[in-house]
Amino acid sequence: MTSVGSTEQNLAVVSQLAKEAVEQGCKMLFLPENVSFLGTAFSESLAIAEPLQGPLMRRYRQLAANTGLWLSIGGFQETGPDPQHLYNCHTIISSAGEIVESYRKVHLFNVDVPGGPVLMESRFTAAGDRLAACDSPAGRLGLSVCYDLRFPELYQRLAFDYGAQVLLVPSAFTVATGRAHWEVLLRARAIETQCYVIAAAQAGRHNERRESYGHSLIIDPWGEVVGRLDDPLATGIAVAEIDFAKLASIRQRMPVAEHRRLGRPAVLEGAAPATALPSAQAHIERAIAMSAGAAAAGAAGQAALEGAKTAAGEGGG
Repeated sequence: MTSVGSTEQNLAVVSQLAKEAVEQGCKMLFLPENVSFLGTAFSESLAIAEPLQGPLMRRYRQLAANTGLWLSIGGFQETGPDPQHLYNCHTIISSAGEIVESYRKVHLFNVDVPGGPVLMESRFTAAGDRLAACDSPAGRLGLSVCYDLRFPELYQRLAFDYGAQVLLVPSAFTVATGRAHWEVLLRARAIETQCYVIAAAQAGRHNERRESYGHSLIIDPWGEVVGRLDDPLATGIAVAEIDFAKLASIRQRMPVAEHRRLGRPAVLEGAAPATALPSAQAHIERAIAMSAGAAAAGAAGQAALEGAKTAAGEGGG
């Protein structure tokens, strides 16, 4: 899906996707982050934010009731704690049109993407303060949003402490980060937790300032992709069945949850080493010192090494 700066247009697209999902026998439709609105400026998102009991969410609830589908509204602009901030809220709606669960995105995307945009989500978004899971026709769902994907402990808690069978990762990944990390991170989360992962993604160019990577995926607990669109930038639905027998078999044959429980005390409460480990800053300072030393040694050596030394310096990575 390619959301735009019009709540009406986006709702019309979702309505069409819901119709297609019903025709294919689906029980639940999973939608991406920013599904209801994706504008060009932070101020636009703040202007359209509303409570979960507001008029726009009521229309999505009515759509669920009219179609008999459960809906995952992957990222809704919910009114925030003050006029300068909203919540990026993932909301689950039942087929009766009731809000079953909601999750406010915990990890905010404050990043200067190499080769991409500078995005500072915290300028207009307040972070949530709790995790969320709920039961549904697609199994027990663990909720997250986009940038959360980079924090594996969140998904391990959803799976092992909250009982999730299906992890939801609605997203609007940038092209640069998506190309490098999207699929590998999703498959890793599925393998680590032995859960299905459903990742509905924004795709393509939304406006002159925003473009998303796309590539919506459904991944099984063995890490295999079981659903994707033929065109990764198209608006459409990928359909897959959640195989609970397969999930149970994988967990039984490799009991990661039990092994995690047994190892947890050592991981969380193990004795600290007798000598404190060097901090990250100490590692950086040591690396800089080593680099300076190597440069000094090179300068005193043969002139033939100068070209290689200069190339290494320009590489920077």
